[in-house]
Amino acid sequence: MKSAIPKVLHAIAGRSLLGHAIAAARGLAPDHLAVVVRHCRELVAEHVRHVAPDALIADQDEVKGTGRAAECGLERLPEGLSGTVVVTYGDVPMLTTATLAELVAQHESGGYGATVMSAHVPDPHGYGRILRDAGGAVTGIVEHKDATAEQAAITEINSGIYAFDAELLRSALAEVGTGNAQGEKYLTDVLAIARSRGRGVSAYVTTDLWQTEGVNDRVQLAALGAEFNRRICREHMRAGVTIADPASTWIDVGVSIGADTTIRPGTQLLGATTIGAGAVVGPEVTLRDCEVGERARIRRTEADAAVVGAAAAVGPYVRLRAGAQVGPGQVVPSFTEVSATGQEEA
Repeated sequence: MKSAIPKVLHAIAGRSLLGHAIAAARGLAPDHLAVVVRHCRELVAEHVRHVAPDALIADQDEVKGTGRAAECGLERLPEGLSGTVVVTYGDVPMLTTATLAELVAQHESGGYGATVMSAHVPDPHGYGRILRDAGGAVTGIVEHKDATAEQAAITEINSGIYAFDAELLRSALAEVGTGNAQGEKYLTDVLAIARSRGRGVSAYVTTDLWQTEGVNDRVQLAALGAEFNRRICREHMRAGVTIADPASTWIDVGVSIGADTTIRPGTQLLGATTIGAGAVVGPEVTLRDCEVGERARIRRTEADAAVVGAAAAVGPYVRLRAGAQVGPGQVVPSFTEVSATGQEEA
């Protein structure tokens, strides 16, 4: 990312990458939620404590690899843990709880020792490949750097997201070494160990490739942010909101909009903003953590933590500072600034 900010703390749709990952995992209502940290440990741990105070923080040591990360996470969980363990990543923001639930359902209904989420992609370069036998059963995963030419031609890739039997995962990780091209402890090796023990292994194949996409630079951050926003706008429109130009409208994941509201071009709805039914917002409006009443009209306005009452009319060219209160039916004229004291300044 070429940034002083750890990658997983960069944000899209009003939430950090790690925050999206935690939200997706939390939607499964797990008994335990552990976040494994290493790079910029204090910054990431502080963020976890803020967004998920009940989450366990596990520290990865100097041993590299996804297998060691999972092992460190398990060490923070109660001894003798049984059931299903889901492993996911902190930089895959579009993964949903619904998809994780389908992964778990396939895993548990089949009684598998391990289930990996996979996808078929046109360019698998850089990804681990899913290996199957002649009958189509999953036999393992080979990392890109360790793949033969024949294996490298496989287009079914490993997303890095898994469901495991807890007891199998714990014992198998104790056998995994670092004898590979990258000198890392691969979590993928658990699948072959499961097979050697007679445990079934399956692949849950997703057709939504965006849910497997991770962020490694700011180009990918922007691409996933745009797709995430497109989906957010689509959900609001299908719920009865008119968005005149979705391409120029940005809506954070925590925003609530009532039916029959119209959002005009160049609008940003950020943070925990709520908008009542039948409002008209825009063009060129930015609202952060604001409350807007039903049938309000807001044009060319910037507001932070302000309240706009029902049927009020604000703008154009208005600034509402934090704590500003616009009463129901009140008109705030052009070129006005409203502060928390209620005073208006030209």
